[in-house]
Amino acid sequence: MGYYKTIDGVKYDGELLELAEQLTSGAGDGRLSKDDAAKLLEAVVDGNSYTDTEKETMSYIRDNYKWTEAADEWFRTEIRKWAATK
Repeated sequence: MGYYKTIDGVKYDGELLELAEQLTSGAGDGRLSKDDAAKLLEAVVDGNSYTDTEKETMSYIRDNYKWTEAADEWFRTEIRKWAATK
């Protein structure tokens, strides 16, 4: 997959979308767990900035993928804490 993926005219981070797809396919119940959320967070923070494209992509992932309640809460808390330092 290319670096960006366009869905309904919006440009998203292709690597984050691909990671979310990998994490929800195969074994398990198809939801993003806290461990999965940690992998997504790691992928976001690797560039040491939270770009608008990454924000849009994570919003898309939150809206279009199933999360466990704990994972969603954990991710939102951690990304806010990290983004506040940038």
